[in-house]
Formats: sequence, C-alpha cells, structure tokens
Amino acid sequence: MNEPELKGDPLSSKQGTSKHPKGLYVLFFSEMWERFGYYLMLGIFSLYMLDSVEHGGMGFDAKTKSDIYGTYIGLVYLTPFIGGLLADRILGYRKSIVIGGLLMAAGYLGLAIPGPETFYISLLLIILGNGFFKPNISTLVGNLYNDDRYKANKDAGYNIFYMGINIGAFVCNFVAAYMRINYGWGWAFGAAGVGMLIGVGVFLAGTRHIRHADVLKPTQKEDMPLSKIMAYVLLPVFICGAIGFIVPAKVFGAPLLGTPSNDAFIIGCIPVIIFYISLWKKAAAEDKNGIGALLSVFFCVIVFWAVFHQNGDALTVWAKDHTNREMPAAVASVAEKVNMAQIATYDPENVKGSYFEGMSAAELPAPGTSLRLFSTELYQSVNPFWVVLLTPVVVGFWGFMRSRKKEPSTPAKITLGLFITGLSTLVMVGAVSAVQSGDVKASSWWLIMSYCVITVGELCLSPMGLSLVSKLSPPRLTALMMGGWFLSTSVGNKLSGMLSGLWEKFEDKSHFFLMNFALCVVATLMMLFLLKWLRRVMAEKNIH
Repeated sequence: MNEPELKGDPLSSKQGTSKHPKGLYVLFFSEMWERFGYYLMLGIFSLYMLDSVEHGGMGFDAKTKSDIYGTYIGLVYLTPFIGGLLADRILGYRKSIVIGGLLMAAGYLGLAIPGPETFYISLLLIILGNGFFKPNISTLVGNLYNDDRYKANKDAGYNIFYMGINIGAFVCNFVAAYMRINYGWGWAFGAAGVGMLIGVGVFLAGTRHIRHADVLKPTQKEDMPLSKIMAYVLLPVFICGAIGFIVPAKVFGAPLLGTPSNDAFIIGCIPVIIFYISLWKKAAAEDKNGIGALLSVFFCVIVFWAVFHQNGDALTVWAKDHTNREMPAAVASVAEKVNMAQIATYDPENVKGSYFEGMSAAELPAPGTSLRLFSTELYQSVNPFWVVLLTPVVVGFWGFMRSRKKEPSTPAKITLGLFITGLSTLVMVGAVSAVQSGDVKASSWWLIMSYCVITVGELCLSPMGLSLVSKLSPPRLTALMMGGWFLSTSVGNKLSGMLSGLWEKFEDKSHFFLMNFALCVVATLMMLFLLKWLRRVMAEKNIH
C-alpha cells in the first residue's frame, strides 16, 4: 500500500503519478466555500439569538436559544437521509449538490432580512439545502477513489477533503466578526450566502472532472421502492414529530425531554431509524455485515457529535462570559486599524449582560475605561485552525505507522478519536478550576488547548467515518448510507443542544464537563467491544 503524498501539491492530477484524482481539487474548494457559509452562520447563530431586538438580534432567552440551536443543527443533518436517497435513486449526485447549494444560499441571504418570519423560513431552506448537498459531495469523494490507481489513498483523500472544510470554517469567523462589528448581523449572514454561491460556481466550473463518478447503481429486489419509503418512512416522520410535540406535554403535563421540540425531534427520528434497521435485516447476504457494521458505528459516534458541537453553544457561552478576551496592546492596535476590535466600556450603572459582569471589584477598571476585546465568534476559528495545522501531522503519522505495518484499522482510529474527545472535556474541567480558584475570567489558552485536543480526536474520527461509509456501503446505497452517517450526526447535534440546555443548571460547571467525559468513555467502551467484529467484517470484504 502506497503512503499518501502530502508534499508539494497533494492534489496533483497527473495521471500515472498522482495519488489523488483531479476531481478532489474541485470538491475540496466547493466544500471549502460551502463550509465557509455554514460555519459563518453557525458561529454567530447563538450570539444573534441572544442579542436584543434593539441591537438587531432575536432577543431570545438562554433556554429558547439552546432549544432552537439544538433543533437546527439536528435537522440540518437529518435531511441528508432524504437528499442521499433522492440522489441514489433519481437526481444523481451533481444535480443534488447544485440544488442544495442554491437552497442554502437563499437561506443565508434570508437571515440577512430581520424578522421572525424570515428567520424560520431561512432556517428551513438551509436545513433542506444541506440535506441535498452534504451527503452527496462526500459520496462523490469516495467514488473518485474507486479507480484502482487511487483506492489505497482513500483515507488520506478524505483527510485532505476535510482540510478544505476547515479552511472555510477558519476564515469565515474573521469575516463574520468584521461584518457584524462594522455593518451589523444582516451583512454577516449575507456574506455566508455569497460564500455559498461561490462554492456552487466552483462546483459547476469543475464538474467535468467528476462527471465519471456520478453514476447511479440499479436497485436490487430487496430495496424498498421510493414510493413506499415516502409512505412508510417520511410521512411517519412528520406524524411522529407532531405526536412528540403535542402528546407528551398533554398526557404527562410536561415534555419528556425538556421541551416540546426535543420530544418532537427524537420521536420523529424513530421511523428513519427503523428504516435503516429494516435495510440491514432485508439486505442480501453479501451486504448484510457491511450495513450492520456501519449502523453499529453510527450509534457509537452520536456521543462524539453531542460533545463536539457544544462549541457553538456551551463553549461559545463560556468564551463570552467566562473567558478573558482582552487583546494585548500590540494586537489591539492592529485590530483597530482594520475595525476588528470589539470595544467594551465600563459603566458601573450597566454592568449586567456586559463583559464586566461577574468581575471582582479589584479587577474592574475605572469607570469609562474602554477595553479592546476579541469577538466571541473568533473562538470558533480555533478548532478549524488546529484541523488545518494538524491534518498533515495526523496523515503523516498514519503513513509512518503504515510503513511499519502497524497502522490501526479505520474502526480503531474512530475508537481512539472518541477517547481523545473525552480528554478535551477534562481540559475544560481545568478551566473551571482556574476560575473557581480566583481568576474571574479564565485564560483563552484553556479554550485553545481544549480545541487542540478535541481536534486530534476529530481527525481520528470524522474523516475516517466518511471513509468507512464509502468502503463498507453497497455501491448503490452509498449516498443513502452517507445519509445514515449524518443521521447519527443529527441525533448527536440535537443531543448537544439538550446537553447545553443543562448548562445553567450546573452551579459547578466542572460537573457539566465531567458529564461529557463520562459519555465519551461509555461510547469508547462500546466501540472497543465491537472492534474485533468490525475488523473481521472489513477483512471479509478485503478492505484495509
């Protein structure tokens, strides 16, 4: 097996010498711009909902904010089930990606228009658009590596693709901060829409390099017809969601899972989960083990997404309320020149809700003193920064291990990623300890190092999960099974909002992070239990 080449141009397209296909270039930059828009919106989403109507925000309280945040990032990864299914059966991957990109662009631009009506309609457009875009561009990456020349480098290809995701996610928050500080929320959301349109343009310009990978496979007799899926799966999703929203509160006097939307989401997912289980039960003998292995992994990684996506909610609140965001003088002078500094002026009569709330009297500056602060959303760029920095290190390490025939299997990498994710929460336990020991505002380095640790876990898990789906899925069901991967992301994302909703209930915030650590340990143990069987399934299919 060849070691992935990351020196020079890792996306070189010269046939015969390239270790990665030319189409990866196109998908890399298309996804980079798509994620620029997605993470720009997500980075300011909680802050926008908490900001007052007078300042252009939505004026929601913390509980409503967490409920909407969790529901949104849950639904945005639930719809890939539908988008993957329609791409596999009818539309094809390229057409689905273009439809999804345009819907998402419309949603971001809609958020630039103030008002609750456009707010919810815009979120719906983004949710539907991501369903068409996300599973199908990830599927195309895998299809490009079906060529025997490239098969050995599929894991590395997904790592490189993942780097594109995070370049977009890194840059976007600086754009968001600049636009928000200087022009307002609407212009920041508008920038997300423009980024998405650029991504669609890049994809259309390079479509000739991926046309050969957009091939629909004929259905088999055991595959459920599309009409039955609509009747037996999608319709019940809406019915179960409505039941979940209304019935528990009526019957039990209160929602089962904290809010009606939590009940609606989890109960609404049940028909989709049943569909994937039935897909496994009815699968032909040669497909059964591969589908079963993927479903097992999907279940375990729910916890990863539940912890990881608290970066947009609980950790954003930590950055806003408990982190020392004051700029060093040298940085502040540069930031002011480019209008990137957030200015906080101490007014003893208006401390509540300001940066100065909670500070001890000894630390408070003189009245009228202005501080230059890093904008809260900039902390959202720390994780993608680490991804871009550490991806070559992680890929190089796997290549080094492979050269010595000691490279872990893809499921083993995912297991390691879960455990490392748990360790990142212990870093935040240290941050809480630092605050409780007398530092009213924690150093930014706590967040930076927590993101560093979770990024290592992410690189072991997330791109490897995409690669595993591409390896083990029956070819005709690849986008549908990619939708299953994003279904696990969806449930985890919703769980992240539910967990973040508990933030205010923990007087000692270290207990909040210890709870997350315990969840990661349980998920890691589950993967360890499955590991031997997963390796055997991959060996049966002659997959490494």
